[in-house]
This record gives sequence, C-alpha cells and structure tokens, in this order.
Amino acid sequence: MKKVILLGIFAGTLIVSCGKKDEVPDYAKNREVETEQTAPSLDTPEVANADDPMSNKGVGPVKSLEIPETIDQDMAAAGKEIYDSKCTACHKPTVKFIGPAQKGLLDRRTPEWAMNMILNPEEMIQKDPIAKQLLAEANGAPMANQGLTEEEARQVLEYIRTIE
Repeated sequence: MKKVILLGIFAGTLIVSCGKKDEVPDYAKNREVETEQTAPSLDTPEVANADDPMSNKGVGPVKSLEIPETIDQDMAAAGKEIYDSKCTACHKPTVKFIGPAQKGLLDRRTPEWAMNMILNPEEMIQKDPIAKQLLAEANGAPMANQGLTEEEARQVLEYIRTIE
C-alpha cells in the first residue's frame, strides 16, 4: 500500500511540474521587455558607418586621434613593455591567437577604434558591431580591460605600428 501511495505522489508531482512549455514566467517576460528597452542602438554617433571599419571610431573616450607619419621609438619601446606584460596572454603580434594579430591593425581599423577597444573593451563589445564580430571569432572570449591609461594605450598603439 505504501508503494502505491508513494507512486501516486510521485506521479502527481510529475504531472503538476510539467506545465506548458511555451509559457514564459512573468519574471522572464519582464526581463525581456527591459532588455529590449535598454538595448544599445547602432545608430549612435560612435558607431555610425559601422559597415566601413575605416570610418568607425568605436565607443569610448577617444573621439579623435592624429597619428604622425614617423614612429616615436621611445613611445613604441614603452608600449612594447606594456604589450609584453598585459597583452600576450591573448594576442600574438603576427598571428591570430585568442585575439586577432596586431600586425597591420591600422590598415584595418581607425586609431580611435583601436584606442577605444584597448581602453573600453566592455562597452565596445556591447555596442560596436566590429567588436561583437571579433568576440564571436574569439569563441566568446572577451578582451580583458587591463586598466590602461590613455597614455599607456597610445604607447601600445605606437608599438603595434612597429610590428612587421
């Protein structure tokens, strides 16, 4: 008799726990609506012309950056030290590793985009279509924010210019 009662309780619990599969709980519905309302727009000025990587400046503090034709060797040397200590876990200079190779970076991206990716990777991954694509290519491994200053990021960018 105990087995029949236990079997009945088990069957009743199983039936009650199986609801409609298409029904979304109220708490999930609210989150979906909230996400839709707060999702970033690709129409923001920072990511305008997203289809043209050489006009996309990215999202972040760097709005304009002039790169001189001549490489500043002292700045590049400082940038190499930073790159070697903070970037090589995921980047190799001339080959794709976890992240993309840096060789020819400024042939593919604007200096502002590169600086904003170094300084502001979290927001770039959320709002910039190129950064989103790179995240997918890196199998979902996001670029880590290394907490660099703008000066340090500029030094790293100067080092990247020296990579052949």
